[in-house]
Amino acid sequence: MDESILLLYLTLFLFISSTTSTRAYNELVLSKADYQGLQAFKATLIDTRGVLNTWNGTRNNACSGGWIGIKCVRGRVIAIQLPGKQLAGSLSESIRQLTALRKLSLHDNSITGLIPSALGSLARLRGLYLFKNRFSGQIPASLGQCRMLVNLDLSHNSLTGEIPSTLNSTSLYRLNLSNNKLSGTIPVALTLSTSLNFVYLDHNKLSGSIPKSFGNLSMLKEVFLNDNLFSGNMPEELGKLSVLRTLDFSSNSIGGTFPISLCNLSSLVFLNLGRNMIDNAIPESINGLKKLSVLSLKSNRFRGEIPETLGNLSKLSLLDLSENKFIGVIPESFNLLTKLTSFNVSDNNLSGSVPLVLAQKFNASSFRGNIQLCGYTTSAPCPSSPSPSFPVKPGHRRRLSTRDIILIASAAVIGFLLLLCCLLLFCLSRKRRTATAQTTRTSAKTETEAGEDTGGKLVHFDGPLVFTADELLCATAEIIGKNSYGTVYKATLEDGNEVAVKRLRERIVKNTKEFETEVSKLGKVRHPNLVALRAYYLGPKGEKLLALDFMPKGSLSAFLHARGPDRHVDWRTRINIAIGIARGLNYLHNELDMVHGQLTSSNVLLDENFNATISDYGLSNLVNANVSSSAIVTTVSELGYRAPELSKLKKAEPKSDVYSFGVIMLELLTCKPPWGDDKWPRLATMGCFGHE
Repeated sequence: MDESILLLYLTLFLFISSTTSTRAYNELVLSKADYQGLQAFKATLIDTRGVLNTWNGTRNNACSGGWIGIKCVRGRVIAIQLPGKQLAGSLSESIRQLTALRKLSLHDNSITGLIPSALGSLARLRGLYLFKNRFSGQIPASLGQCRMLVNLDLSHNSLTGEIPSTLNSTSLYRLNLSNNKLSGTIPVALTLSTSLNFVYLDHNKLSGSIPKSFGNLSMLKEVFLNDNLFSGNMPEELGKLSVLRTLDFSSNSIGGTFPISLCNLSSLVFLNLGRNMIDNAIPESINGLKKLSVLSLKSNRFRGEIPETLGNLSKLSLLDLSENKFIGVIPESFNLLTKLTSFNVSDNNLSGSVPLVLAQKFNASSFRGNIQLCGYTTSAPCPSSPSPSFPVKPGHRRRLSTRDIILIASAAVIGFLLLLCCLLLFCLSRKRRTATAQTTRTSAKTETEAGEDTGGKLVHFDGPLVFTADELLCATAEIIGKNSYGTVYKATLEDGNEVAVKRLRERIVKNTKEFETEVSKLGKVRHPNLVALRAYYLGPKGEKLLALDFMPKGSLSAFLHARGPDRHVDWRTRINIAIGIARGLNYLHNELDMVHGQLTSSNVLLDENFNATISDYGLSNLVNANVSSSAIVTTVSELGYRAPELSKLKKAEPKSDVYSFGVIMLELLTCKPPWGDDKWPRLATMGCFGHE
């Protein structure tokens, strides 16, 4: 080769290498414009704790973690996250210089002054979290120019004026303007934001009628308009909100009638219309609200009789019909409302006797102010109800001794447990149905690409929470568990919602195509006793995350073995947990034709009502078969639940899950683990009662 050509190649190689390394270095250096913007942003804030002292460095270390609260991509600031840092002062209009900003989180501080109108010039802004500060003045109309805005939370400030009609971005998912001093009406233009899922406008001074166009927000799940000055009638169009779960219009001046169309909201869980002026009867068709848990109609002008159909709402935990004009009797069907923990029909014109179950469960304050009502206290007996009498033969008046009572009670409990075990094992061992209707709902699956800062992919299944990849990866996380498949974190999102995130061990998971096929099947599984998979994330470096429902009471193992000595676990709770596990296993085996394979008390999780939900089902389908035997290491604590035959079988079977379930049943009975020095020394210890 000619020496001149060789020299040319060498020169080009050195130039390309130099350019590449320079570009990589420049991507870590904060741009000059953003550096100046951050310094101007800092200049108007009062930093009482010195948190922003790290911002005194050069542009070289701003994007490498040296500056607290700053996140960059290619030398541009995409996020400022400084919540709860005791910041005061004000926000500068110079924030417009940070043109790449996607997220501004300054909540839980003491910042005052106006919200800068310059925020409207940030075309890429997705999340604005300024709640719990001391902002005043009006909401900038310019925020309507942020067409990519997904979350806007300005709650708990001192904002005044009207809600800008420009807030109608088709990307807006969550709007929270509650606990301010806003006035005027709800702009109809706001209802053009058809992506809205959550609307919180409560505790303001808003007035006028509720727009009929609210019925166009087909994705609306929660709406709070309580504690305002709204008047007029409730729109019939609200009955079109088929996915609505929460509706609170309490403490307004809403009149007219209770719309019959509301009875079509089969997803509604919480309905509060208290402290208004609604004056018709409760529709008989109210039993269409099958999932309703809370119903408050207190302090209205409801009249007529209480419909018998209210007793069909078996999930009701709170029912308040007080301070109205109801007449007639309390329906006997209310005896079927076994989940009621709060009940009030005081200050009406009711008559007759109170149903026995209600009279025994609730005190006189739930019934006071009904002159003709009787049977709820000894001071208000029903004259037509004769005292019960039972014939007693002479010579048979001996009272049972304490020893007799204990023996009878013990025999009853043991007999009940034996019967329960037989029923549960029968349900789990019955033949699989060969032709079953698929009861799993078809998930509304949406796929969104993460921001350019992550380069990954986030896929959502149906569920109450929707978040971006940025929000998930920037969430506050704490480790809550580890097992053979990976590590589980409790992730707290910016809006305060919590989600469980399982980070799978990278070396054991199938390739991306196979993984997505299998995980999509798991995303469709919905059963009250199985933990729901809500989303998954594929990172640019091969990491794979699963986002699941967070269970606030933790695992059954922790519940049984991390109790204080004075805390007992009653029979009802233990039996309810056992039934929940059995139902979940039965669904896995007979409906999904799926075997869990590693069922332990650690992957039985408890919700806020101590209902059992099974986690980690189907994870074996995500594991590469070539490495599963060598990479999946069973811990000592897991060995205690494994059926003996699993050491010889290559694949778990339904009967091995039943074996594990039996071990958990013994664990529930004795509150002793099947591993370690504390394992089942004797059944008579009764450790669940907090004493030996």
